Amino acid sequence: MQVALLDDDHHQLDVLTRAVEALGYTGHRFATGGALLQALQRATFDLMLVDWELPDMPGLDVLRTLRSRHGVRTPVIFVTHRDDERDVVQALTAGADDYVIKPVRGAELKARMLALLRRSYPGDDAGLRHGGFLLQPATGTAFFEGEPIELKQREFDLALCLFRQLGQVLSRAYLMQTVWGRGEDLPTRTLDTHISAVRSKLGLRPERGYRLSAVYGHGYRLEVIAPGMSAAETRE
Repeated sequence: MQVALLDDDHHQLDVLTRAVEALGYTGHRFATGGALLQALQRATFDLMLVDWELPDMPGLDVLRTLRSRHGVRTPVIFVTHRDDERDVVQALTAGADDYVIKPVRGAELKARMLALLRRSYPGDDAGLRHGGFLLQPATGTAFFEGEPIELKQREFDLALCLFRQLGQVLSRAYLMQTVWGRGEDLPTRTLDTHISAVRSKLGLRPERGYRLSAVYGHGYRLEVIAPGMSAAETRE
């Protein structure tokens, strides 16, 4: 899991980083809202921890920009000293998924992160279903309309990652880090080859109701295609 940590207090960032890493996740630290928004042009995160008081813009504005302008559905936990009920309501209304009051208690924060991730990315126990597809993480097996599809482990992990965040643009770095546990030192052709294999083996094409496409300068996106759309319409 890749977690964005937004706070201009280095001590607080250390606290958040320790909580994230204790769960085996990778924390990406940002001291300004602008830095996080800029990073989202090339990176993807599974979870974000956002402070309210920032030097360049309120965390609330960062959240609104994430939800409206960027269309990011990534779960967000607000981590702030503000404990007034009106502030909590305002943050949740703007799109936050949870709210933690500082000083942060590590055990509580870890429990809230795990609970939010379970709600945001369900299906690991019973399997992840989308349309005729069923992916079962426990066994690493995939099915389409009950028929098994033979996938190598990396191909399955990549397919699971794409289906978990259906409709979202996922950066190349995020996919490589999530599937291979490596980023910059992994040949980019490796990802392209596995994307091609997943597309072919799962039949992720408009006639089956899906499109797996490259997003220039960013990464890949798996999306649902409305039945009956023409080839020209799917490219728009």
